[in-house]
Amino acid sequence: MTKIIGLTGGIGSGKTTIANHLKSIGIPVYNSDDQAKKILYLPETIDSLKSAFGNVVFTNELFDKDKLAKLVFNNPEQLKLLNKIIHPAVKVDFENWLKANKNSPLIIKEAAILFESGSYKDCDAIISISAPQEMRIQRVIERDHLTFDEVVSRINNQWTDEMRKNKSDYVIDNQDIEKACAQTEDCIKILLNY
Repeated sequence: MTKIIGLTGGIGSGKTTIANHLKSIGIPVYNSDDQAKKILYLPETIDSLKSAFGNVVFTNELFDKDKLAKLVFNNPEQLKLLNKIIHPAVKVDFENWLKANKNSPLIIKEAAILFESGSYKDCDAIISISAPQEMRIQRVIERDHLTFDEVVSRINNQWTDEMRKNKSDYVIDNQDIEKACAQTEDCIKILLNY
């Protein structure tokens, strides 16, 4: 039976870099955030977004992801509404992906909001990536060209590192990416032997 290992961490923690490293050494990785972005553009999702949010998230009849982001990251109720649309679709997509990778002894399910979405319940173990908040903010400003306030707003909509640590089997401090990758590989070796 394939073991599902959850990989999580707050925005800017470096979880995607760690996930990409694991993928490069042959471990199947499902990136929930990337898949959610693709699901946003499916016709049935667009219909649901229009029903839920009206034309406020559209520009010239086209879905506008930036407008949606500004709307939900400043309004917890709107974020809950979006999550009710996206999370079930991501769950189905993941289940299909898992079937396609059923011969792998272990897979990684990467998700920024693994705990918040409740999908941690489907994992056999959880690895949490953490980094100091100042470092995370700087990484996201450089990567996504967001303002300081926009990054802090997104951080405030996620669980804290402390909350994640309390529910994780392994915690990797990612201030040095090479050390973090090596520590994550050690975790994977342990999990493969259970």
